[in-house]
Amino acid sequence: MPRPIVLVQPDAPLHDLPGHPESQARLEAALTGVPPELRVSVPGASASPGNLARVHAPAYIAAVRERCEALTGIGQLDPDTYITPRSYDVARSAAGLALEAARYALAGTSAFAMVRPPGHHAERTHAMGFCLFNSVAVAAAAALDMVRRVAIVDWDVHHGNGTQAAFYGTDRVLYCSVHRRFHFPGTGWYDERGADAGLGFTLNAPLAAGSTGADYRHVFESVVCPALAAFGPDLVLVSAGQDPLADDPLGGMALVPADFGMMARLLLEATGRPLALALEGGYGPGHADAVVAVLDALEGGDAPAARGEPRAVTRHVAEFLVAGSPLLDDR
Repeated sequence: MPRPIVLVQPDAPLHDLPGHPESQARLEAALTGVPPELRVSVPGASASPGNLARVHAPAYIAAVRERCEALTGIGQLDPDTYITPRSYDVARSAAGLALEAARYALAGTSAFAMVRPPGHHAERTHAMGFCLFNSVAVAAAAALDMVRRVAIVDWDVHHGNGTQAAFYGTDRVLYCSVHRRFHFPGTGWYDERGADAGLGFTLNAPLAAGSTGADYRHVFESVVCPALAAFGPDLVLVSAGQDPLADDPLGGMALVPADFGMMARLLLEATGRPLALALEGGYGPGHADAVVAVLDALEGGDAPAARGEPRAVTRHVAEFLVAGSPLLDDR
């Protein structure tokens, strides 16, 4: 198995608000454990407006550009989501690195795009939750020109409402999200399963606050991985938000860094394919260790098993999803 690579975004510091949870400091902290030999700087990687328009309305793309160009300091697109004069360019480069990660994965090498701002909350017509452009969705939409089926697994503590909405009506993208219920942005319930041709190709596992690695492992082994195996994706993208960590100030879950290696390893084993990951959330001191655990798993290391047993409420979630998913009918 080729060693994974970590794609580094040179212009990320140009979108920064020190003291904000989503700042350049948290990206630099997340990179501290990444060996220099795995890092690949990708200057000039930028998603074109055409690539962005596969997911976002052209009027919205233009509005973000114009708002940023008009700034002389910090602006706000909503109460959570700030912009700087260069945020349009930085968000395009974040999406561009997600595209690069997908290309590496299709060529046989797992790649982790360490990018910001995050993307999975960004909707077709508006920013949301720190996110300007939906990097993973842009990468998935572009990949559909080259492959038949793409899977997206989102382990961020928050539901990826923007990613779900982008592919809700298609059977060519399987979207699986494991997230904290009753948490921002309030979406991602069991009955959000897709529509029309996409019915059954959205799987949401909203878990209770305080869920542990044992809960996540149960959902991955019972629901996510069997669905991936049945779907047979040509590309697997991961919205890699490490904010379910127990020390994350925005999370409320109880994962430890090794649990992220466990999830990455299970995805590799379920699909037999390299992973293309893009950074989403992750704001606590354990973030760097979680990134290292993911990279270790991508290199072929054995991820330690999660300790303990899943809670009854987690088992109920898994049973409900299995019973309602056509991809899991034979289980």
